[in-house]
Amino acid sequence: MLYYLFDFLDKTYDVPGAGLFQFITFRAAMAIITSLLIATVWGKKIIRFLQRKQMGETIRDLGLAGQSEKAGTPTMGGLIIILATLVPVVLFAKLENIYVILLIVTTLWMGAIGFLDDYLKKFKNDKAGLPGKFKVIGQVGLGIIVGTTMFFHQDITVKTEKMDPITGLEIVSESGEKVFNEEEKTLLTTMPFVSGNEINYEKLISWAGDDYAKYAWLIFIPIVIFIVTAISNGANLTDGIDGLAAGTSAIAAVTLALFAWVSGNFIFSDYLNIMYIPNTGELTIFIMAFVGALIGFLWYNTYPAQVFMGDTGSLTIGGIIAVIAIAIRKEWLLPILCGIFVMENLSVVMQVSWFKYTKKKYGEGRRIFRMSPLHHHYQKGGFHESKIVTRFWIVGIVLAVLTIVTLKIR
Repeated sequence: MLYYLFDFLDKTYDVPGAGLFQFITFRAAMAIITSLLIATVWGKKIIRFLQRKQMGETIRDLGLAGQSEKAGTPTMGGLIIILATLVPVVLFAKLENIYVILLIVTTLWMGAIGFLDDYLKKFKNDKAGLPGKFKVIGQVGLGIIVGTTMFFHQDITVKTEKMDPITGLEIVSESGEKVFNEEEKTLLTTMPFVSGNEINYEKLISWAGDDYAKYAWLIFIPIVIFIVTAISNGANLTDGIDGLAAGTSAIAAVTLALFAWVSGNFIFSDYLNIMYIPNTGELTIFIMAFVGALIGFLWYNTYPAQVFMGDTGSLTIGGIIAVIAIAIRKEWLLPILCGIFVMENLSVVMQVSWFKYTKKKYGEGRRIFRMSPLHHHYQKGGFHESKIVTRFWIVGIVLAVLTIVTLKIR
């Protein structure tokens, strides 16, 4: 809204300073400052509201140190993250941008699923909350929306270097500059550790005949569904101790903001030899608002937490991270960037699978970890949760650096 106001003032009345709103970096800075203020100032009010509504967390006795003290801590704090993200986006982003629209839909969609789960737990006294199959249906639904939009929407394009069909080398003009193709619809994406760091989903279905590109959605949409489901569930499982999910998500989001800004800038993407994706620079405003919301939420969520995000927050942040990565064609970097989410997911799968296998084979279930998800394994080992969270954050930073480095390994 403010972007359109100041754009009007700049073009119509030439108001001094109004032109600042044309710069993505300025609007991104304003977005993170605004989201931080909303999360810290209004966050306290939301926490008090949740306390008045008796939205305290019910703690199951898992034999973990300090667990009983958490009983009664307000949950559904994900509302703080959602509010602090969307308000700056509405104020500072170009709302007609398809990528921004896609992320607003993602935030509201996943937020609604998480809210319904938390609502059933608290107000309907249903400890199980929303049945798992309905969560999966919601995640699949979002995956279909995102995949379909990415495949069919005409504003979602990529601009690639023009290559010599004989030599396979990039074409360079007489002045020494690279020559680029026009913007085109393509399912080209970044894939680390392969030739050129890029693959095209369309090639995976080339056996379908001359018009194979028309049917690439048959493989692209299921991949999108898998990524959205895996990352949102990973974030959900990571939200088990104070500050863990919000902190690791903030680290991943900052990295994605850098990718979005560079990918949407023709000069920097060319200089760094990264895929140029028109219109994705605007995602930087959304991501920085998201980062500010996560950091502001951490003000109240670090040990000892004054509020928990609940599924309202954890499912939402996982969905947002997944869709951002898909939008900027960096989804295959998520196993590295969101390595903590992946390990939390795998620890549960491994624990459950091994327990069932050994129970069937030996008549008694055996465990790989002391407890899953992974962070509980360390809690059971006597580590204080603050130490676990800090070390997981450090691992998250290392993974973020490795993610950036992979773009230059060809």
